Amino acid sequence: MRITGLYAALFALLVIGLALRVMLLRRRNGLGLGDGGNRSVACAIRAHGNAAEYVPLALLLMLVLELNQTWPWLLHAFGIVLLLARLYHAQGLSKTPGSSPGRTVGAAATLLVILAMALLLLWQYVAIHLLLPGLA
Repeated sequence: MRITGLYAALFALLVIGLALRVMLLRRRNGLGLGDGGNRSVACAIRAHGNAAEYVPLALLLMLVLELNQTWPWLLHAFGIVLLLARLYHAQGLSKTPGSSPGRTVGAAATLLVILAMALLLLWQYVAIHLLLPGLA
C-alpha cells in the first residue's frame, strides 16, 4: 500500500492546487458560488471537478492491484501516466473550454489507465479463481 499511498499523496496535492485555483479565481472575480458566467472560472471548476471524479476510482483500482501483489514497476507506470494525464488535462482545460491537445491527451490517457487497471484486475480474478482454483 506504500505505492498507492505515494500516488494518493501526489493526487491530493494536485486536487488541492486545483481547488485553490478555483478559490482564487472566484475571489478575484467577486464570486461566492458558481462561475458567474466567467469562462476562466468555469474551466477551473471543471478541471477540479474532473480530477475529483476520476482520481478516486483510479486510486481504488491501484490499491486493489497493489493488494493483489501486482508488480511494483507496473503500479508506478500506471501512477506516473495517470499523474501526467491529469496534469495535461488540467492544463488543457485551463486554457480553453473547448477542445485542446492537453485536454484530449489527458482525458484519453486517464481513461486508458483506468481501463488497463480494470482489465488487469479482471484478468487476476480469472487467473486465480478460474484457471488456477487451487491457489485461491
